[in-house]
Amino acid sequence: MGLARRFALLFLFCSLVSSSLFGQLSTLDHLADPGFWPTQPGTSRTEYLGSDACSLCHAAKVISQKKTPMAQNSMHPADSDILHSHPDMKFAVGPYHYEIKTDAKQSIYTVDDGTHTLTATLLWAFGVGDKGQSYLFKKDDGQFYEARVTYFESLGTIDFTPARALTSPKDLQEAMYRPVDMTEISRCFGCHTTAANIGDRFDENNLMLGVTCEACHGSGARHVASAHASSLAGMADQSPGAIFNPARLNPADSVDFCGACHNTWWDVKLSGVKGVSTTRSQPYRLEQSKCWTKGDARLTCIRCHDPHKPLQTDDSAYDTVCSSCHVATDEKKTPSHPGDPCPKSTKNCVSCHMEKVYVPEMHHTFTDHRIRVVHANEPFPE
Repeated sequence: MGLARRFALLFLFCSLVSSSLFGQLSTLDHLADPGFWPTQPGTSRTEYLGSDACSLCHAAKVISQKKTPMAQNSMHPADSDILHSHPDMKFAVGPYHYEIKTDAKQSIYTVDDGTHTLTATLLWAFGVGDKGQSYLFKKDDGQFYEARVTYFESLGTIDFTPARALTSPKDLQEAMYRPVDMTEISRCFGCHTTAANIGDRFDENNLMLGVTCEACHGSGARHVASAHASSLAGMADQSPGAIFNPARLNPADSVDFCGACHNTWWDVKLSGVKGVSTTRSQPYRLEQSKCWTKGDARLTCIRCHDPHKPLQTDDSAYDTVCSSCHVATDEKKTPSHPGDPCPKSTKNCVSCHMEKVYVPEMHHTFTDHRIRVVHANEPFPE
């Protein structure tokens, strides 16, 4: 093959890649760039004021946001409705018997092999429980350990934590837990709490539970001070840049922004996760939709989901979003509405075009955000 032809093919390949992956980066790449990004460590805990400070000007949004799964996705076991409503959960594989018993004060995790028994007091619970809830604890060494079992809503009890199944562990310790290093702990708490990471230090004692305002908008002290000073002067806020507004991001970055915790296209590719398990990574699946191309503000996460409000579960709630691109049956396509009309219906679009996929390790179905014409019995599209 001639040199010129090789360069031509290389140029074509790069053009195709840049077209299909326009603006897409891994979360680590975004964090390496200057400026705020979700899960980025703060510089000082005093810069975080909490959502009550935000409610002084944004009361309705704060009240609504507190009802979202994001705001409620981390807690101490004593505050877990799941644990209290399931006070004695059991699971067994081979000689190993797992149990989580909860009373008014604590949740005790026990594993025995018929001869020996290990116990631990659960310290953290992650997940609201609509699909599942996982647990962390510490031992005398002060290190974090992940419980080998997770509560699953569809089972009503515990089973192996996703991707942690061990049917033949080497000993009782391995059967009970997986050690979690501080790098992973920082990532976990970065997506389940607010202000957990300050500089290069994990601040377990002063973090805020759940994903609150400042998890997505950055620390608010400078913004609140600016707004207060402007109010005293009888003026509008003179420093809007003192707080980060994700709504101003371009479409590709907007999807990657949510992907900081829900996995960007590159996060999934670099992790090596494949098959139906990728359905849990909504940004990755969304950006594989035929209509994604170079990014369109009508096809971003926040176009369908308001992060300040609880998730809409009624299929019809998303029809207006679909119709913002697709013409009705008797209409002609236009530059602003380039989408073909659906020959079947103009209602409940997502019920047909966003397939529900069963993810075995989660014992639950997830909505596949790869928007497409779904054909019966087709292989799962990678």
